[in-house]
Amino acid sequence: MPKPGWPVSNRRSPEGSRAVPDVFTHLISPHEVAALATPKWRIFDCRFNLASPEAGRQAYAAGHLPGAFFLDLEDDLSGPRSGLNGRHPLPDPQLLADKLGSLGVGPETQVITYDDAGGMFAARLWWLLRWLGHDRIAVLNGGLQAWTGSGHALVTEVPDTQPAPFTPIVQHCLRVDADYVQSHLHSPVMRLIDARAPDRFRGENETIDPVGGHIPGAINRFFRDNLDGQGLFKPAATLQEEFGALIKGGDAHHVVLHCGSGVTACHNLLAMELAGLSGARLYAGSWSEWCSDPARPVATGP
Repeated sequence: MPKPGWPVSNRRSPEGSRAVPDVFTHLISPHEVAALATPKWRIFDCRFNLASPEAGRQAYAAGHLPGAFFLDLEDDLSGPRSGLNGRHPLPDPQLLADKLGSLGVGPETQVITYDDAGGMFAARLWWLLRWLGHDRIAVLNGGLQAWTGSGHALVTEVPDTQPAPFTPIVQHCLRVDADYVQSHLHSPVMRLIDARAPDRFRGENETIDPVGGHIPGAINRFFRDNLDGQGLFKPAATLQEEFGALIKGGDAHHVVLHCGSGVTACHNLLAMELAGLSGARLYAGSWSEWCSDPARPVATGP
């Protein structure tokens, strides 16, 4: 049996005569991607640069994994901004499902997502698909660098596809909103973890959001601490030990993860799932939504 948190690779034979393709629900390696031998998969390039929003699309045009389509963080993986709902609010689930369906994602499709930033943006699509009720989604461990470093080529061709029916079954239990966070600030049933860099968490060097600081009671777990020196996710046992220390042996269902805009928090959610600590939820609006209301409390420092 696989250890909790490791990529699921279940070869099933419902009819006893032939095996269906493996199912990956967390991470997938370049070798496993290259060995996929089924038409029931789709690859999505989620490269993005917060300082240059067109950079990801340009990088995709210059070279991407064979068969990969491009999804833009702001155009495809986020909804309209109101000024009060954060920098990357969640997209409308039906619109996202329609977009994915138009690119061939159906209920049996194995989806693979990657970027060139250690999974920073790819993890957003990983969480969004789970939110839509689709668990056959895995992040390419090590991203584009691991693919090319393993000797695999990039292409410039945009693949053809056939639309597939994709009906979202929204998992509302996977997220909370600002009202929930505010009403549970001093409750033992909520453990807030902020995925931003430590300086921004302390309220220092804030260059993205108009207010520096963090939500009172939150603790800091920089998402890049989930990776080793090669840019790969740390082993499940290591992640379990590190996150276990943060939640002090508590129930993962009490954990609420956030960041600046609900993107890198998904990286921590993936890491917790890899560690076998399932049940944590996302505060999607995150700090950029929280600080838009001056009535909400702000903390600074460690």
